[in-house]
Amino acid sequence: MRKIYLSLGLVILLTFSCAKEQEGVNLVDSNGFEKQMEESASQIVDVRTSGEFSEGHIANAVNIDVTSDDFESKIENLDKEKPVMVYCKAGGRSAKAAGILKDKGFKQVYDLDGGMIGWNEAKKPIEN
Repeated sequence: MRKIYLSLGLVILLTFSCAKEQEGVNLVDSNGFEKQMEESASQIVDVRTSGEFSEGHIANAVNIDVTSDDFESKIENLDKEKPVMVYCKAGGRSAKAAGILKDKGFKQVYDLDGGMIGWNEAKKPIEN
């Protein structure tokens, strides 16, 4: 019986540790993301493909596709001292991009929890 409890505890621990934010990356919901955009001179980066970007994006976002070979060279054009806000469709690619940004020395990185799906569900504005 003790082994069952230990196994269950380990599963729960692993589940929560996988869901944890990346160290140094602020995972924020749509309201927090919008508030951060309004309160700072943030750099907003849409890390989806150009096709996805053209279907609708957050105002003032630049499109730098995290799956492209030149992603790391393109982010070098961003200011490492200013907050960088990243998003994708659902959150997977932006988590990858946020990790790269932190590894490259960006000080403040914000990742939109739920991506554009969450943004649209919250009825936040988009541009085409």
